[in-house]
Amino acid sequence: MHTSMDKRIHHGRNIKKLRELQDIKQDTLAGDLGEEWTQKKISQLEDKEVIDAELLQKVAGALKIPVKAIENLEDDEVMNIITNTFNDNSVSHGNMPWYNQGSFNINTGEKWLEALDKIEKLTERLLQSEREKVEMLQKSLELLQKVLENK
Repeated sequence: MHTSMDKRIHHGRNIKKLRELQDIKQDTLAGDLGEEWTQKKISQLEDKEVIDAELLQKVAGALKIPVKAIENLEDDEVMNIITNTFNDNSVSHGNMPWYNQGSFNINTGEKWLEALDKIEKLTERLLQSEREKVEMLQKSLELLQKVLENK
């Protein structure tokens, strides 16, 4: 166990591990960070032990994780997360207050089903709108026919 004086926190390694955990490639992260970023620049960033707060904020936003995940994650805790599932409550999460807030508790199957449900609802609304348009056109045609018959 580490004391507060010998915490082994390495921002760059944490970024790398959290990026890999999400199966995000360096060049993908570079693209998310902007035109001036390259895969090589991400590699260099991941070698840095300490990264300034503004850049940490930007990287955390691109990875869709809290800055605290990068700032407070110790090497041992990163390994615990990687080697255990996020839903395994037996894992000791130590100094990771963001862990229990569901930051990494992402159920991709559930998200996929939610997205499908949204697509289904949007499709139904679109179909209903199209039905209403067809109905209005039919009424307009009927009215036009009556007008033409009366001439």
